[in-house]
Amino acid sequence: MKLIFIRHGEPDYSIDSLTEKGFREARLLAERTAKWNVTDFYCSPLGRARDTAAPTLEQTGREAATLEWLREFDAPIWDEMMTRRKVPWDFYPEFVTAHPELFDLRHWQENPVMAEGNVGAEYRRVCQKLDDLLAQYGYVREGYRYRTNPGTRQDAVVVCFCHLGIICALLSHLINTTPSQLWQGFFLAPTSVTIIGTEERTPEQAYFRCQVMGDASHLLIRGEPISHYGYFTEPFQG
Repeated sequence: MKLIFIRHGEPDYSIDSLTEKGFREARLLAERTAKWNVTDFYCSPLGRARDTAAPTLEQTGREAATLEWLREFDAPIWDEMMTRRKVPWDFYPEFVTAHPELFDLRHWQENPVMAEGNVGAEYRRVCQKLDDLLAQYGYVREGYRYRTNPGTRQDAVVVCFCHLGIICALLSHLINTTPSQLWQGFFLAPTSVTIIGTEERTPEQAYFRCQVMGDASHLLIRGEPISHYGYFTEPFQG
């Protein structure tokens, strides 16, 4: 099975859509995605994700099912350093390095900032929704791995148009790490592609492994610069 997450194009958050550049990115993305043999498309209900998916769906003559839990990860926390409520990532380095429990699989949800924002409960909710979806394709979560059911749709290619925060949260669940490690340590550019595949080296047992993360080569090969939205310096354009 291939599970493919695509971040929306460069956003205009004020209208929950895309910038002019974001729409260009979405059209260039469609030149790539339209070549794929996709089993099912899914999409966040938010406008910037739907606008990103639109060129792909138009070129392929397909529709995407809307899944509310693919919206941006929604568990705001109080950031003492910024003195405002914000998403539970993009912390200043001095906060992260002072709280090593954020990188502990068993205890990250107990961090006072995360606990106050009810981040753990939302994380468990969206991960359960992902597991419910995967079960439809024959992958049933058991501890830190998945059991496969023979005769189900284990060769599926599933594409989800969504957002940086939720992609990192769901990916952390699949590979058994904390979301903070991905939220703080990885950048997913607008319209970037993240591909997770199953490894089934033991009969009826599967493990998800990330094959590609945050790839935006479809922009570079057409001369479209990679957007820095979600990153605090300019990304390398090589």
